[in-house]
Amino acid sequence: MRNYVLRRLLQAVLVLWAAYTLSFLLLSALPGDSVTNRIQNPEAQITPEAGRQLLEFYGLDRPVWEQYLRALWALLHGDLGFSLTTGKPVTQAVADALPSTWTLTVLALVFGLVFAGIVAVAANYAPWAWLRGVFDSAPALFASVPTFVVGVLALQYLSFRWHLIPSVDNGTLVALLAPAATLGLIVAAPMAQVFATSVRTTRQRPFVHVVAAKGAGEGYIFRKDVLRNSSLPVLTLLGLAFGELIASSIVTESVYARQGIGQLTVVAVDTQDLPIVQGVVLLSTAAYALVNLAVDLAYPFIDPRVLVDGRTRRVTGSRVVHRKKIVAPVPRRLPAEVVMP
Repeated sequence: MRNYVLRRLLQAVLVLWAAYTLSFLLLSALPGDSVTNRIQNPEAQITPEAGRQLLEFYGLDRPVWEQYLRALWALLHGDLGFSLTTGKPVTQAVADALPSTWTLTVLALVFGLVFAGIVAVAANYAPWAWLRGVFDSAPALFASVPTFVVGVLALQYLSFRWHLIPSVDNGTLVALLAPAATLGLIVAAPMAQVFATSVRTTRQRPFVHVVAAKGAGEGYIFRKDVLRNSSLPVLTLLGLAFGELIASSIVTESVYARQGIGQLTVVAVDTQDLPIVQGVVLLSTAAYALVNLAVDLAYPFIDPRVLVDGRTRRVTGSRVVHRKKIVAPVPRRLPAEVVMP
């Protein structure tokens, strides 16, 4: 278990480094930046000397490889640099916008799990076949509707027509429910599809038929056997869903006019504020890596068979694939005195 955790931590560090390096190279390849555009703007009235000092302060007058090494060294010391637009430290700008997005993401994940659970259970246990078919096709409907369409429709009816929610963020829980539900639909679709399929597959396994033959009801079988054996694929998908929520919060916060990481990213991209964009990319990657690490560590608590002799088995769909190579034992030779003639 310890070696597994260390390997996963090392993988997370490598993912962070790769994401930061790739974002740095891609953003550096873009023409111009916020400081250069400001210097070249005649309305800014920046003297050549002042422009040279700005470029020197942000290190933009140096080669790209030197900028990267300096930025990477500063990152190792917890310094993400300064915003090219406001001059505020990137860590402070991200920390100010993080609580709003974090609250929205966590609540959206709860909504997504609830939606997925209701759809998956109804698709398997609804009393009528036509109703099971409706819930079975619901994930495709959730996945086909864009996020901004759901957000605009929710604002049109819930806010402007029925006046149930405020049209802008006023800091209340009611203003948070609509964007969280909109964002939750994004992760509800794949999780509902996977969970419904996993429940359907588990119900057809022999041990479930044995328990049913002993007289157990559907509710008991679902709580004691089906739910636990069907949750591992959903747990695997949960790590991917959290990263998708962070990325999709940009659109959702823009539609509902919420101040958070999404709005910060939109403004940074519009103004070509490269340090802010890199900070957001690093934050999203770190959250994705940490959530996936937590998901992998939660496997043994749900199914102890996931750990075999300290080595893990990865869950894929409804099957469990061994990472450890299994070698058939060599049969021992019987003593000569006990060998049958």
